[in-house]
This record gives sequence, C-alpha cells and structure tokens, in this order.
Amino acid sequence: MQYKTLGDTGLLVSTLCFGTMTFHGGTGLFRAIGTVDQAGADQLVKASIDAGINFFDTADVYSEGESEKALGQSLKNLSVPRTQVVIATKAFGRTGPGRNDVGASRGHIMDAVDASLRRLQTDHIDLYQIHGNDSITPIEETLRALDTLVQQGKVRYVGVSNWLGWKIAKALAISEFKNLARFDTLQAYYSIAGRDLERDIVPLLEAEKTGLLVWSPLAGGLLSGKFSRENQKPADSRRSDFDFPIVDKERTWRILDVMAPIAKAHNCSPARIALAYVLAKPFVTSVIIGAKRPDQLEDNIAAVDLKLTPDELKQLDEVSALPPEYPGWMLPFQSANRIEPVARTVPRVSETK
Repeated sequence: MQYKTLGDTGLLVSTLCFGTMTFHGGTGLFRAIGTVDQAGADQLVKASIDAGINFFDTADVYSEGESEKALGQSLKNLSVPRTQVVIATKAFGRTGPGRNDVGASRGHIMDAVDASLRRLQTDHIDLYQIHGNDSITPIEETLRALDTLVQQGKVRYVGVSNWLGWKIAKALAISEFKNLARFDTLQAYYSIAGRDLERDIVPLLEAEKTGLLVWSPLAGGLLSGKFSRENQKPADSRRSDFDFPIVDKERTWRILDVMAPIAKAHNCSPARIALAYVLAKPFVTSVIIGAKRPDQLEDNIAAVDLKLTPDELKQLDEVSALPPEYPGWMLPFQSANRIEPVARTVPRVSETK
C-alpha cells in the first residue's frame, strides 16, 4: 500500500480508501446497494486493514445510518486500535422528517455529528465532510460550525463533497480571512470516463494544496468489465437499474476498446486498469473503492501495484481526452508568449544594483 498526506496536513492516509456504502440495507436506493451484513462487513474491513488500508469513508445517509453503525461495530469486533484508522464521514443529506433534518446549517451539522459519533462508537471523526451543496445556508455559517467542531475535538479535519469550484475557492478564502478551519479535501466524482474535474477544479486543488478523494472511479460499474456496446445492461450490476453517474456512453465504449488490450497485457480486469489510471494522477490523494465480496476487494487493491507504462498512459489519456471547451481552448493561444523563453530586454530591479 502507498500513503499520501491528507491535503496540506501531516495526516497520512492510504491511497485506497474503503467506502462502506455497501454495508447493510435501508429503503429506496440503499436497499439495492447496502446488502452486506455485519459478518460481511467485518470480513471486508479486516481484508482492507490486512492490505494496508487505514482510511475508511462512510456517510450518515448511507443505509439510513446503518453503514456508520456497521463500520463502527466492525472496528470494535476486530479490536482495531482507534489510532490506527482514519475515519471519514459526511453530513448534509436528509436524516429525519423535520424541516431542519437536512442541509449544512449550524443546527443540522451540530445534530448530525453527535449522531454519527454514536453510530461509529468513537469520540472523534478524523475527516468530517459536507456531503453536498446547500443553496440556502451561507458558506460562513457552515464553516463556523465546522470550526466549532474542530475546537471541541469532535472533528480533526474538514472537507467538502460535490461543490462547484467557485464555491470551494470562496470557502477557502473565508476560512483564511476569518481564521477558521479550512477544507482540507474535496470528495468528487472522477474516472477515466469522467475527467470533467480537470477543467477548473483540479488546478484549484493544486494551487490551494487541497486533497482530492475520488468517488466512483469505475463510473458506477461501467468500467468494471461487465458492460460493453453489446451488453449495456448486464443482469448482475446495479448500474443496469440505476444509471449513475452521468457518463457519455459512446465515449466510454471507445475507452473500453483501448483498455481491453492493456488489461490483457497485464493479465488483469479492466476495473484494475481504470483504478491504476486514476491512481497515477499526481493530484489524487486517495481513491474510494467499494466492494460487496472479498474477491472484488482483492482485485481493486491489486491496482496499487499495477504500473501502467508511459505509452499505455498516453493511449488512455488520448482516448479519454476532454472535448475542447471555452475558455480552456483559448488559454494556450494567449499564454504561449508567457510560457516560451523570451529575451529579457528590461533588467530586473535586483539586476541594476
């Protein structure tokens, strides 16, 4: 296993993070996703830890809180020292029928964190993330609530998920100006089939030294090897019933065409190639993997040791390249004279002394 710092902090996390959305049941969407019982959860958590994974991600809405309960119980059942794992969870989604049982208001955050701590059976959360965009709550209110949790010791680091670039930038500026806890991470969708993040958000994260946690690196199973032009709705995949995240299918089939011979050359699954591609990106801190069975988890973990050649990376980059979009296509034209070496006709002030 490999490790990176969590954004611009000193906390080390494994480059693979085990996501627990598959734990337990619930209603609606999670009835189909959360099918792993407690015994299965224990088995998957143990296999993750044995492989060197120290990073676990969940959320209060996953299986209506049962995912958090299962993760906390697994760590207890396995007698895992609390200091040996980094637990990340999230708040924002609806957790009750009340008008304020949802969102990123101070009221909901304060209620949600205590509920998560009880379910996880811990006295602190390592990374507490705002799970979505709240169009009503002022950004500063959310940031002050998170800062309070850090000051109280209930939370050690804070992050955000699924926000637009301008809002992340504004939040970071407010945190700096007001001396509040800043977002150390962004959890966002990114895959070889969905590289939209590279347009504006990745440059922002690199400039601000904010970590990137990737969800759905297999594009909701589309890159698992089960799907193809000929078989676009396999019976054993949840994406056949829940077509998410949004992906350009024709572009994805072209990507899979290029991935197939590369997977064959490495004697591995297309899923492992897709994971290795994302792991090779220097701006990625950790990739969240989810599994229902030990064999799926084992295959995903093996991606850490798979090194794609420069030529393979070039092929995958080219077939998955984003289509030109303004102002991105204009920048190379206008910045050419600033990038290329130019003769200096006016001396620097320091050169005249």
